[in-house]
Amino acid sequence: MGSEAIIVFFIAGVVLVAGANFMSNMISHKSDNPQKREPYESGMVTKGPTWVQFKVGYYLYAILFLIFDVEVAFLVPWAVVFKDIGFVALIEILIFLFILGLGLLYAWKKGALKWE
Repeated sequence: MGSEAIIVFFIAGVVLVAGANFMSNMISHKSDNPQKREPYESGMVTKGPTWVQFKVGYYLYAILFLIFDVEVAFLVPWAVVFKDIGFVALIEILIFLFILGLGLLYAWKKGALKWE
């Protein structure tokens, strides 16, 4: 019963997703006018080119922030159960923080944290 059920659920999932996409394409309203292709910036007409390339440094900075922000989310559950787990948890979190520190040091040495 195990593998057959998995196959049936997989096929049902594929059919339902494909069917929903097909039906939404069939019944959706389609309009192709020049206004629809214009970039929207708070209702104001843009000045100059609308496709501006941003520096890669901004994206790197944002990705580093997200990485370390998510890592803090891993620290909260650990802090909640720290008394129950004991000394082993302390060693594990020190290893975790050491690896995080290495990542931060690597980003710092590569210049990813310079805001220019």
